[in-house]
Amino acid sequence: MSPIDRPHMAAPGMLFALASALLFGASTPFAKLLLGALDPWMLAGLLYLGSGLGLAALQIGRHLMGRPAAETPLRLADLPWLTGVVLVGGVIGPVLLMIGLVHTPASIGSLLLNLEGLATMAIAWLVFRENVDRRLLLGAFAILAGAVVLSWPGEGSGFGVGWGALAIAGACLAWGIDNNLTRKLSAADPMQITLIKGLVAGTVNLILSLAQGSALPELSVVLGAGIVGLAGYGFSLVLFVLALRHLGTARTGAYFSTAPFVGAVLAIVMFGEPITVGLIVAGALMALGVYLHVSEQHEHEHRHAEMMHEHRHRHDEHHWHVHGQNDPIGEPHTHWHRHAPMIHKHPHYPDLHHRHSH
Repeated sequence: MSPIDRPHMAAPGMLFALASALLFGASTPFAKLLLGALDPWMLAGLLYLGSGLGLAALQIGRHLMGRPAAETPLRLADLPWLTGVVLVGGVIGPVLLMIGLVHTPASIGSLLLNLEGLATMAIAWLVFRENVDRRLLLGAFAILAGAVVLSWPGEGSGFGVGWGALAIAGACLAWGIDNNLTRKLSAADPMQITLIKGLVAGTVNLILSLAQGSALPELSVVLGAGIVGLAGYGFSLVLFVLALRHLGTARTGAYFSTAPFVGAVLAIVMFGEPITVGLIVAGALMALGVYLHVSEQHEHEHRHAEMMHEHRHRHDEHHWHVHGQNDPIGEPHTHWHRHAPMIHKHPHYPDLHHRHSH
């Protein structure tokens, strides 16, 4: 059986997506600790800046050591997509969230934030025509249902849809758009994408916070926020982009929806919060959703049209091409290469080479 015929071919993407959710979910309790010393808008700016500055330092260190990554750098043609990612996901989304939290109880805000996963999948399915079958939908809604159970306000909490709730829903829509636009960049260097988004979004949010009268906190608080941002927003987004490369947007977004469960479990350890029935039910629903995705078998005869593109790759079944004199040696590597037309059948997911119609 050739490597491409093995059913676990999407395993790297699954691991990237779940690790991304783990880091982002774990960052939430630590961000809660920082909220005692920072207002939400200032915290958002420092988290994004920590992400951008931390990754920029790693990139500089990597080049000084003579170890550049075998990744495709962003090109001029990527600028419209990158602009949309930074503007919609890094600026508009957080601003709408801050506006919403001013007028909405935190418990209701947590519930509404779970709309991001649904928005991501809906846009991928309806707008970008990504393949979504019944098994994937069932698994995604099981994960989403777990997130809703986990953050349900509980008895005695009212739920009214006002301007605050609409603003938070708008933030989720913005991040759903952001996730789908990021897929367009998933062949490029994920660290470069993330550091640019972090630097620009962090600077804008910090300026907005200072304009509202906030003051910069102590250096120890700034460093703490930067470390949380580097892990929960920087490394997490790098892994998210890598998952998009392997799985497509809908599946990556569904796996990422497990983040609230990670945060809740860590909160039990950090803050001594009780283990509730809701937490157990949410965990079971999310486990069911992940199982439905992991066990997915999508296989049919499909056609690869002729294509020219550039991305990190090895010479596997989809990369039989001739190297030019100036193309890099060793694997993995990146260079422009041609895919000849091909028709074959094997298990696959909507990765860089399988974005065909059904």
